[in-house]
Amino acid sequence: MRADSAHPHTHPVSFDPTAAEPDRHAAPPAAGRPLRIGVGGPVGSGKTALVAALCRALADLELAVVTNDIYTTEDAEFLRRAGVLDPARIEAVQTGCCPHTAIRDDITANLDAVEALAERFPALRLVIIESGGDNLTAVFSRGLVDHQIFVVDVAGGDKVPRKGGPGVTTADLLVINKTDLAPLVGADLDVMSGDAHRVRGGLPVVLQSLVDTPGAPAVAEWVRARLAAVTTG
Repeated sequence: MRADSAHPHTHPVSFDPTAAEPDRHAAPPAAGRPLRIGVGGPVGSGKTALVAALCRALADLELAVVTNDIYTTEDAEFLRRAGVLDPARIEAVQTGCCPHTAIRDDITANLDAVEALAERFPALRLVIIESGGDNLTAVFSRGLVDHQIFVVDVAGGDKVPRKGGPGVTTADLLVINKTDLAPLVGADLDVMSGDAHRVRGGLPVVLQSLVDTPGAPAVAEWVRARLAAVTTG
């Protein structure tokens, strides 16, 4: 008999759904540099499509994008082909490891990409940093981004928000994406919205479909408000 078989677990182990690994990087001063906003979320949730929509909606701003993929530059190439920005305003980072490593643990490659963009475009006001697809625990270091958006989609089922995880519970903005698919996958948007607001403790939630609203107006408005706060702060 195994030593542990005589003492089986009779109660589930409980975890704090907001808990994340300690952030080893201090937030840098905001003055004199572009605002940095991270976009994270699971594979297939629609992060790159959202970034493309934001580039179009915020075209009047001086902005640039950094994408993260493990072994490819696929997301950067998608944005370049879509023509949403001058290709010189898009930098690709190949992480070679779990995506969260490059946005939280060793952020050097992303900081280098941001610095290269800022040197190339001195008037730059905003850099959007897209993480490679990861799970519900992936959050950005505050040493890399000033604010973070976390994207989930209805195809994962209406249970996703209540599963929590620091991506869902602590991101500055949660986006529940692809709402047009809800009838096709049997997802209840009222349940998703209610659970999301409950686990986020007052932090904002946006439900959107880029099919119905291609310009992602609610998210674009939120980004503009963050920029305005920097300008007037």
